[in-house]
Amino acid sequence: MTASPKFSKKGHRWGYNKEDGTYYGRDKRSWAKISLFYMVFYGMLAALVAICMWVFFQTLDPRIPKWQMEGSIIGTNPGLGFRPMPTDDNAESTLIWFEGSNKTNYVKWVDNLMGYLDKYYTPGKTEKGTASIRRCSYTHPPQRGQVCDFDVRLWEECSPDKFFNYHRNAPCIFLKLNRIYGWIPQFYNDPNDLPEEMPDQLKQHIRSVKPEERDTIWISCEGENPADIEYLGPIRYFPKVQGFPGYYYPFENTEGYLSPLVAVQFERPLAGIVINIECKAWAKNVKHSRADRTGSVHFELLID
Repeated sequence: MTASPKFSKKGHRWGYNKEDGTYYGRDKRSWAKISLFYMVFYGMLAALVAICMWVFFQTLDPRIPKWQMEGSIIGTNPGLGFRPMPTDDNAESTLIWFEGSNKTNYVKWVDNLMGYLDKYYTPGKTEKGTASIRRCSYTHPPQRGQVCDFDVRLWEECSPDKFFNYHRNAPCIFLKLNRIYGWIPQFYNDPNDLPEEMPDQLKQHIRSVKPEERDTIWISCEGENPADIEYLGPIRYFPKVQGFPGYYYPFENTEGYLSPLVAVQFERPLAGIVINIECKAWAKNVKHSRADRTGSVHFELLID
């Protein structure tokens, strides 16, 4: 049995024993052997982990999720989002509160919104890769390996050079449908087969558009309560076809893809009061649930 190092006046400082020339009970040869053993052991362990990770990543595609649709956490029911998002410290806040007469105040919201829309106005901000980007339409949808660009001129009044009309107390809110890989919308494209709960304004709009333009995920926005409906006033939607064109779907995570956006302008909302607003996406395979935050989005508008 190796005696533990002694620390006396004759001194075995720092574990060194002068009598037998050992450090902490081992000579240099012993320390070399054990150091080599652990270097080889941990080297082989690291190599084994690296090989396992390499094999694992060979089974993954960076653009195609392993679990899709029903098998994924996201599921098959997309959520609806809005921009600009409130910038206060409360992450749960959905209140858009601004002063149209105070440029310092409303410009913060304009800048917030422009930060999100920058990639739409500056195409070079998106990855291009090998995908072919083209201008699409209902009669000329993209082919395999192609993605559609977005014509920002379709937002008309909701443009940065007009401050998205925040200075006129007629703000534009942009809506987007959350991406689900491979999801294909089932359209309400038959004017005689529309859900009872769909707003009358949207039903009339669907009947007014061309038949080929009805392959659209429709959008509607309303005040949540009768008082909110009265306070909200008239609403305009841009582009003119009130929704997300069907030719942008399915989403396949192709480089250069930009989600379609709908700009909603509230032309004359009543100032000085909080207005509760709910917007909904309409397709046969979109279910509305506030609790699960799917198919619809809620926010409040307050203009001082």
